[in-house]
Amino acid sequence: MYIKCWGSRGSTPVSGAEYDKYGGDTTCIEIRTRSDDLIIVDAGTGIRRLGNQLLSEDRSIFNFVFTHSHWDHLMGFPFFKPLHLEKSEIHMHRCPFPGKYIETIVTKLMRPPHFPVRYSDLKASISYKNGCPGTFSIGSVNVTPIFLSHPNGGCGYSFEEDGRRFVFLTDNELGFTHEGGLPYEKYVEFCAGADLLFHDGEYTPEEYAESIEWGHSSYMDTLKLAMDAGVGRLGIFHLNQERTDAGMDAIIDRCVEHVAGKNSSLECFAVARDMVFHL
Repeated sequence: MYIKCWGSRGSTPVSGAEYDKYGGDTTCIEIRTRSDDLIIVDAGTGIRRLGNQLLSEDRSIFNFVFTHSHWDHLMGFPFFKPLHLEKSEIHMHRCPFPGKYIETIVTKLMRPPHFPVRYSDLKASISYKNGCPGTFSIGSVNVTPIFLSHPNGGCGYSFEEDGRRFVFLTDNELGFTHEGGLPYEKYVEFCAGADLLFHDGEYTPEEYAESIEWGHSSYMDTLKLAMDAGVGRLGIFHLNQERTDAGMDAIIDRCVEHVAGKNSSLECFAVARDMVFHL
């Protein structure tokens, strides 16, 4: 399984020299499977660059899975260039909720006055496939959803192939259970033994004390989850819009020090734009 991050910033895209290392694009993850299926998780602003890359490779079949419908996870969708080509086949998996939830969200997104090109004017062939709430397959990868603890709900996912597992849980508040969310122990169980975990760690403990119920976690809660679950590698995700490269480096230094103090073998880092992983 090949995994690439095209954007890990939370809430809104940012730009400037102080964000060069970790990047300013919002959430978009690319997964390539052993069966050569292409999975795109969320359509934040990072999807624009991903679309350009896929066009250069002459790719034409794409599978979409969404975590939830907040703006920062959707705002790049209209700028995904394959949408505007007749040769493209877009398979939308009905997540985070079954029925016509995602179809409704996407069509509303591309509707005047919000955007000048209507959903009905897109040239790509777009189909909708069953997905959540149960486990489903995309080629050689099994996808298992779990409800997020986040305002308005959503799903995180486990992607498993050939005994290797990547878990993606952004926009998940471990310190407070939102409506539809789950208690901490359920997330530990879901992440148990994962080879790679990306989890929301937007806030410092001090910031989180002022941001409870906003739908995001303290990096200390995220570290605890990863260690309790016996995860191999942890990537801190949903980087705060105000967090500079220097600020993010300082957080990771504290994470590494904390992990060492617990005699844990956990590898911890912040997920940056264009990072690539192989499982």
